[in-house]
Amino acid sequence: MASFWDRSSFWRGFRDGLPFVLVVGPFGMLFGVVATEAGLPLVQVMSFSIVVIAGAAQFTALQLMADNAPTLVVIASALAVNLRMAMYSASMTPHLGALPAWRRALVAYSLVDQSYALSVMEYERQPEMTLAQKTSYFAGVIAPVLPNWYLATLVGALVGQSIPDSFALDFAVPITFLAMIGPMLRTKAHVAAAVVSVVCALLFAFLPWNLGLIVAGIAGMITGAFVELRSENKGMA
Repeated sequence: MASFWDRSSFWRGFRDGLPFVLVVGPFGMLFGVVATEAGLPLVQVMSFSIVVIAGAAQFTALQLMADNAPTLVVIASALAVNLRMAMYSASMTPHLGALPAWRRALVAYSLVDQSYALSVMEYERQPEMTLAQKTSYFAGVIAPVLPNWYLATLVGALVGQSIPDSFALDFAVPITFLAMIGPMLRTKAHVAAAVVSVVCALLFAFLPWNLGLIVAGIAGMITGAFVELRSENKGMA
């Protein structure tokens, strides 16, 4: 039976993922605080973080729930924010698609922004990596992230409003995404998609229930696909 474990790759991934604890911690604590203030009991707060594991989608859904938005809008908005996960999955398939079904399920559960960004960059930097090395590196990246996400959510939910405003926990949200997205803007399609989505998010911020995010996400994906196709066509000409 083939081995799917490589110790050195795991610890290399662990070291690469460890710095994200500095932002995942405040991010999780902030969600715990906000969810508790919104009236969710501890069991629901923790279930939210353990089942969903998607901070941006969780904040979006929570805000809409607090605003008494229709259930369909809550679900659609959370899915729109998380559409990037479908693209992440497609991007990871050539690297980890040969894993057994139960291992692919674990990868899917653990596929978050941090594990995707670091793993894909590592795979592209070292194309000679074996399946075992790729799997172990991915597991190493997520190993310090997930437990700290759970723990931080629990601490935020328990401590709640006693955390002083001077801690500025909300800084973790934009810092996390800037740190991950910046290095990944390597092509014209990436940059175009990012620019269009940001502009559309600002232009349509007036829409109720954060529907501007859905518009921005769709516009960004369409733009990125269009620019990518144009670039491929020019290359073939």
